[in-house]
Amino acid sequence: MPADIPPTSLGVHRPPHQLSKPDPSGIAVLAGRPLHVNRGTSLNLEWVESVRVNTSAVERRAATLVTRRTVKKDWQLAWLLRAITCMDLTTLSGDDTDERVRRLCAKARQPLQNELIDKLGIANLNIRVGAVCVYHLFVETARRALEGSGIPVAAVSTGFPAGLSPLSERIGEIRRSVEAGAQEIDVVITRAHVFGAQWQKLYDEIMAFKDACGPAHLKVILGTGDLLTLRNVAKASMVAMMAGADFIKTSTGKEAVNATLPVGLVMTRAIREYAEETGMAVGFKPAGGIRTAKQSLEWLALMKEELGDAWLAPHLFRFGASGMLADIERQLEFHVTGRYSAEHRHPLV
Repeated sequence: MPADIPPTSLGVHRPPHQLSKPDPSGIAVLAGRPLHVNRGTSLNLEWVESVRVNTSAVERRAATLVTRRTVKKDWQLAWLLRAITCMDLTTLSGDDTDERVRRLCAKARQPLQNELIDKLGIANLNIRVGAVCVYHLFVETARRALEGSGIPVAAVSTGFPAGLSPLSERIGEIRRSVEAGAQEIDVVITRAHVFGAQWQKLYDEIMAFKDACGPAHLKVILGTGDLLTLRNVAKASMVAMMAGADFIKTSTGKEAVNATLPVGLVMTRAIREYAEETGMAVGFKPAGGIRTAKQSLEWLALMKEELGDAWLAPHLFRFGASGMLADIERQLEFHVTGRYSAEHRHPLV
């Protein structure tokens, strides 16, 4: 662990708190300790208010991820293939259609061209993406297109991207998406609760979302580009996890500033602290502004170094970065041919 950010930099005076009965089946291991599915805890305001972030130390640590030498050759190939398996292929445009969603699902089933798969000799790996993410209107279309693939359908919900519609409407939207076949729900929090330090309101809101999700996984979008400070990001992360989030996610992708490595570091440190205190694992999803294969390697390095190998799998890590897939395909093609292909040869839909 880097010396410039001590383990307690995201929280001090960690008091005991009530825990739900843990799931008997561990989903991750951290420092040799099995971790279980997050069932949430009671809201511990003392813990939340104790959170501190050393911004300059966070920025120094994050800078090391982009200045070091990256992995090369076959190691890079393996990491890029891993990045694809952790990707949420997403279309959230105003001009989305059923046909576009079906094409996206076909890409999700087979993200790499047959010719490239044969050249790489990876047909036996059955590479596919982590999920397909769409608006509620297209959940059923995606479900039908992905039937039998094992790829889950994720739906953005709760008045995405602003999250300012009435609470009853947001809860109803979640329930309708789950009924339509969504297995994952990406919700947007009310950012004003963070600005006003109204942690009970934020906790209650996310708890209501969790309840509405039923069996579906809950991914909580913090809108970190709107939250102004890294301390706000850390506190909102903690409250979301206490409320039962399966994943915490940086952004909607619609903010002026989306996923950044300093924000990612703060959120992964919060996940680690929460895991150490509760014995429960929470996933992480950076979204927005991640467009290159090199960036995917930086994020994977962050997860491996901060949380370990368990967070290099789609059940605990996702990219919200559909545009990154074309660059990964180009890098893979360069690996086998020594030449970069034109971008138009790798359309997303």
